[in-house]
Amino acid sequence: MEYPEPTVGAVIFNPDGKVLLCKSHKWNDQYIIPGGHIELGETMEEALKREVLEETGLEIYDIELVSLTETVYDRSFHERKHFIFIDYTCRTDSTHVVLNDEAEEYEWVDLKDIDQYDLGGFVKKLLKEIRHKPSAYAKEVLYGYL
Repeated sequence: MEYPEPTVGAVIFNPDGKVLLCKSHKWNDQYIIPGGHIELGETMEEALKREVLEETGLEIYDIELVSLTETVYDRSFHERKHFIFIDYTCRTDSTHVVLNDEAEEYEWVDLKDIDQYDLGGFVKKLLKEIRHKPSAYAKEVLYGYL
């Protein structure tokens, strides 16, 4: 039997306040944020740190939950999947990215420039919401269905 797959994603801010976008063949060559599946026995934050390190070589901190979203059979993904996205903002002290085989290229992008990129559907909505957040001190978890 198949079940929805819980995954974590990271909106990573570098020391210059730019966000990491990774172009992935798994997502129709669109730009997405790093992340992946939560393994059995692993907390969501442990999964986030592990996935980011595996996919980008970056260590992250100041992790904050910002979004719960799901997609059911998104045509942008290379397989037929039902994902539950648990997304966080976080910080890194580095801009040096080492990609694994899940992405082909990356960009550090100012949030005001995200409209210039071909973003995966869930990433576009998430980054636009973060960009329009009224304050760095606001605490709000976004919930949505794509």
